[in-house]
Amino acid sequence: MMTDDLLTNRILKGDTLEWLAKLPEASVDLIFADPPYNLQLQSDLWRPNLTRVQGVEDDWDQFETFAAYDSFTHEWLSRARRVMKPTATIWVCGTYHNIFRVGAIMQDLGFWILNTISWYKSNATPNFRGVRLKNDVEFIIWAKPSADSRYAFNHHLMKTFNSGKQLGSMWAIPACTGRERLKDANGRKLHPTQKPEALLQRVILASSKPGDVVLDPFLGSGTTAVVAARFHRRWLGIEREDAYIEAAELRLDRTQPLLVGDPLLEQEARTRAKPARVPFRVLLEQGLVQAGQILYLDTPEAEAIILPDGRLQSAEQTGSIHRLGALLKGVPGCNGWAHWFYQDTVSGERQPIDVLRQQVRAGVAPG
Repeated sequence: MMTDDLLTNRILKGDTLEWLAKLPEASVDLIFADPPYNLQLQSDLWRPNLTRVQGVEDDWDQFETFAAYDSFTHEWLSRARRVMKPTATIWVCGTYHNIFRVGAIMQDLGFWILNTISWYKSNATPNFRGVRLKNDVEFIIWAKPSADSRYAFNHHLMKTFNSGKQLGSMWAIPACTGRERLKDANGRKLHPTQKPEALLQRVILASSKPGDVVLDPFLGSGTTAVVAARFHRRWLGIEREDAYIEAAELRLDRTQPLLVGDPLLEQEARTRAKPARVPFRVLLEQGLVQAGQILYLDTPEAEAIILPDGRLQSAEQTGSIHRLGALLKGVPGCNGWAHWFYQDTVSGERQPIDVLRQQVRAGVAPG
């Protein structure tokens, strides 16, 4: 059994099932897995210019039967789930060949699926024979260990990838090409399913924080480790092929963590900074509201008097801004800051009391 102090910035050479069994329980914060797809390719694919398309033909992607593939998938996912912290999440890549089998096995094991990302590859290989639709989408299942697990999600940071708007589950990212695509001595793709760094950047920034441990049980050419190191995460990779390990180590040697001041790092720091907690009674203490003042609930319309201790009273019911709001609305919970309004003496308009809370946070004295 490995100890926690060995869980940092290492490529573990060998079989992923064996290594996953050795890693400490509940020791990683994030898993990104690009497992064998078990592609059922029945014939060679040729371009119109009579050059053969280089597909996935390696032994590591070959399984004799669906049952053999299912057994392998069940085993590695079981062992991966054991090493996940209760707050960790896992991202698993696949295509139409395997993703439905993977998803069913994950649910059978107790994983709770959060999203399925559709990764649209604008530069995908066409279907040259014209007998099917062009296969330009891969899928990534994002899941947590169980239905009641808490997990990390950097919602606001993800808006960076969608012009400031909420990021959806369709990601348009080109497949790995150009200088990023690693080649062997013969000019062929070194790894047939090398993932683009832009894809891993979203995954890692979405569901981890600096210092977290990111595990890739099928490291391949090292993209997960490279992006994790760049964004100040610790990483751990498992890989059995010497050629892939050599390429990954060379990439990692050339990788430098981003420096303070990088826009994405600064944005990440800002989105992680939690605003100071402001109890409602602080508004009383600072003179922003007064005991006896009336507050107005949005829906259903209701009024409440501010009591000297910071609670509200409406008819015979009293409680905090949250509890009384929930009681009057007949719902389990209520964010009182958003649903209670005060009468602004300057504009004459009603404003949510959150305006006053923001003044406290900004250190603005009442005028």
